[in-house]
Amino acid sequence: MSAAADAVIDRAMALVSESFITATGPGGQNVNKVATAVQLRINIYALRLSPEVFARLKTLAGSRLTSGGEIVLTARRFRTQEANRADARERLADLLREALTLPEKRAKSRLNRVGKVQRLAGKKIRGSIKAGRGKVQFD
Repeated sequence: MSAAADAVIDRAMALVSESFITATGPGGQNVNKVATAVQLRINIYALRLSPEVFARLKTLAGSRLTSGGEIVLTARRFRTQEANRADARERLADLLREALTLPEKRAKSRLNRVGKVQRLAGKKIRGSIKAGRGKVQFD
C-alpha cells in the first residue's frame, strides 16, 4: 500500500466518532448491562477523496452509507469494547484500502476472421431453430 493510502487511512481514523451500544448474542446478563458493541461513524465528505475513489467508496459502502454521507459500521462480534473497537477500525481501514486500489483494466479480447465467421454461422443456425418454433399453419 502506498504512503498516500496510509495517509488517507490515518486521516480517517482521526475523523472517526465512536459510540458504544449494548450488543446482542452471548454474554448472559452482562450483555444487558454493559455496552460492548461499538458503532463507528465517519463523514466521507470530510475525507476529501478524489472523485474516482469517492465513487468506489460509495459503491463499496452500500447500505452502510447514510443519506447524510456518513458510513456507519457496527462491531459486536467480541465481548469486550476494546476488541470490538479494534474490529470496527480494521473493517473501516479495509474498506478504505479497497476503495483506494485501482481496478485492473480489462484487456479487450481479439477475435480473428475465422472465429467471427464461426460465430455468425452459429447465430444463423440458432435463428433458424427459433424461427421454426412459431405457430404451425396448414395451407
